Amino acid sequence: MITIAAFYRFAPLPDPAALRGPLARLACGRGVKGSILLAPEGVNGTIAGEAAAVEAVLDRLREEPGLEALSAKVSHADAMPFGKLKVRLKREIVTMGRPLAPGDAVGDYVDPADWNDVLRDPDTVAIDVRNDYEVAIGSFAGAVDPGTAAFGDFPDWWAENRARLAGKRIAMFCTGGIRCEKSTALLRAEGVADVVHLRGGILKYLEEVPETESLWRGGCFVFDDRVSVGHGLTPAGHVLCHACRRPLAPADRERPDWEEGVSCRRCIGTYDEADRERFRERMRQIELARARGGRHLGG
Repeated sequence: MITIAAFYRFAPLPDPAALRGPLARLACGRGVKGSILLAPEGVNGTIAGEAAAVEAVLDRLREEPGLEALSAKVSHADAMPFGKLKVRLKREIVTMGRPLAPGDAVGDYVDPADWNDVLRDPDTVAIDVRNDYEVAIGSFAGAVDPGTAAFGDFPDWWAENRARLAGKRIAMFCTGGIRCEKSTALLRAEGVADVVHLRGGILKYLEEVPETESLWRGGCFVFDDRVSVGHGLTPAGHVLCHACRRPLAPADRERPDWEEGVSCRRCIGTYDEADRERFRERMRQIELARARGGRHLGG
């Protein structure tokens, strides 16, 4: 059983580069894989490995001033969901084009147990601040989809739609909470007083709220080999198109435009035949790696 830990924390990191090497050596030495982003505004990551090894990496992060209270959302998988470890230095741990500064006010937190009441409030507008391809496979019933291709598009969307949402309480949600921290901070900085967000994000809601009481519909996209999860954080059955990196439902694989690793209904008109032949060669290499009991980095 593999332990998967998703985590983030906004806290000033004076020298992220100095942390990168020791953290990577520790994680590699313990067989931990996944992705960790370090930036002056904090840390963001999802890692996987044996439970003790994952906890050792988290404990190392907690040694940094400001990260002492770092917590993680833990789930499990039968197989390693990552092919390698990446520890990267970034300007932001989630890119909106506006780093979060110390002291920036964020929205008020709403616990998962109370989130349904927020969604049912007629004076509240719930906004899904994830990317369009994530929203396409699942969201809360009645939530607004900004249709943004990237999180960095959200400030422009808000500027264009702020007037029509005036006077409403704004409730935001995202996968694990990190994008909500930034988006609610943006609204607070622009004078919106009544703004809340889901504590722990969709993943915490799916973990804690019984399916019989849930207002969630569909799957929640995750950035690892599970592709999506549902209630109880169990895999929801989506797969990833390795051509366009978009999630697909099982029915999408029955369509004539589906070719594993080469094309799907979302990207069939995007790439030319030279691209698709290149993708086919990558799939051949992936299959060879599988046959040898290994894993190709492109798969």
